[in-house]
Amino acid sequence: MTLPECPAAQLAQLFGSNATNAAAAADFICDRFTAVTNKLSDTTFAVDSTFLLNSAYLVFAMQLGFAMLCAGSVRAKNSMNIMLTNVLDAATGGLFYYLFGFAFAFGAPSNGFIGRHFFGLKDIPDTNFDYSYFLYQWAFAIAAAGITSGSIAERTQFVAYLIYSSFLTGFVYPVVSHWFWSADGWASPSNLDNLLFGTGVIDFAGSGVVHLVGGMAGLWGALIEGPRIGRFDHTGRPLALRGHSATLVVLGTFLLWFGWYGFNPGSFTKILSAYESGNYYGQWSAVGRTAVTTTLAGCSAALTTLFGKRILSGHWNVTDVCNGLLGGFAAITAGCSVVEPWAAIICGVVAAVVLISCNKLAEKVKFDDPLEAAQLHGGCGAWGIIFTALFAKGEYVDQVYPGKASRPHGLFMGGGGRLLGAHVIQILVIVGWVSATMGTLFFILHKLKLLRISAEDELAGMDLTRHGGFAYAYEDESHKHGIQLKKIEPNATSPSPPTEL
Repeated sequence: MTLPECPAAQLAQLFGSNATNAAAAADFICDRFTAVTNKLSDTTFAVDSTFLLNSAYLVFAMQLGFAMLCAGSVRAKNSMNIMLTNVLDAATGGLFYYLFGFAFAFGAPSNGFIGRHFFGLKDIPDTNFDYSYFLYQWAFAIAAAGITSGSIAERTQFVAYLIYSSFLTGFVYPVVSHWFWSADGWASPSNLDNLLFGTGVIDFAGSGVVHLVGGMAGLWGALIEGPRIGRFDHTGRPLALRGHSATLVVLGTFLLWFGWYGFNPGSFTKILSAYESGNYYGQWSAVGRTAVTTTLAGCSAALTTLFGKRILSGHWNVTDVCNGLLGGFAAITAGCSVVEPWAAIICGVVAAVVLISCNKLAEKVKFDDPLEAAQLHGGCGAWGIIFTALFAKGEYVDQVYPGKASRPHGLFMGGGGRLLGAHVIQILVIVGWVSATMGTLFFILHKLKLLRISAEDELAGMDLTRHGGFAYAYEDESHKHGIQLKKIEPNATSPSPPTEL
């Protein structure tokens, strides 16, 4: 933050020849002025750091949402397993992102491909990053790992979770975030010396960096593993393997919704920034607008899914609506800060159509994803990247990405096609990078027989075979007290008295 200077010598001249000890008076005034400006600077840093920390806490709370959503979407016999993997995504991701990931993502100075500094947070804090920034970015990294765990649920060996989560958060995801979010990244909108197509990629909170990466990793894991036993019959017809708790699905969805207010608005990383000093309109307004666009995209996607699935299946299905809602959030994440609220509604409507279409395609090709994570985060994330290139408003782009005035913006908003070209490249390079890295890793694990559990363990459930017991304990306590329960017939008016054993 640049502070105004107080030139004591010039101030002393203003007192005139009659002033007593003009130089001392000028020094005194300047000292007071400097003290006030320093205090204002300290307050600005404190406010921005508090905003970022609170946003990090919200994003981390999404892990609880992921855990509940995953647990409710799988069968009861695997619920302990999937919740444990969510816990370890956070724990493993914390260590590997601390040791390597943050450095690969934001270590500067660096080349356009990968960062080279700050391993183990060495030299942090510095003039660019504080600890709060690391915590925020770690919460994003483990979100990408959580997406992948849903795609390969109910049939994956525990050791495979540990290996892929470490690799994804420590290397694969950080490299992608360096490309599009670091000031040195080859496609970053902050790399003013080398802007891709004169604009860079505008992926504000990560439809591509987080959701497409996590979705593609899950896609390869699920493809290489194959579908769960019983998901398709001998003719290839899909059979429903329903999750055991719609209640947990809804709870997880609302927790994710809540956390998304840290995910998207928090990506500004600062709130006390004036676009024009003394004006009511500043970055705090942009933060609020981002929360509004996020909300509207999710709401419109939920309603579109509700009626779309009603037409297709004849049912009002709450779990489908929850997935549609999350698909809208995943799509708006890229452009949430640079589009108008009305455009966010369009984003959500199309995201719902994309999700329904991807699910239909998955059934056709016998692809099994218990949480629809690859379809939701991959498909809707890709749509969000294209949506931003079509609807980004020039005024908002210049405010959110300063330093280059009138840079190309959305095609439908009069900004030309260069941003769209940059975003198509983003989709292609993410798909290629994740396929080359995570696809190869899953293939190696498969060949080493470290990926999928045995058919016997899968049928029995991993909670029993791998974790020592089911998540839910069903025990008839009455037998401990010598009581026999008697069946009540439908036409009986009262039960027969119990018989002592």
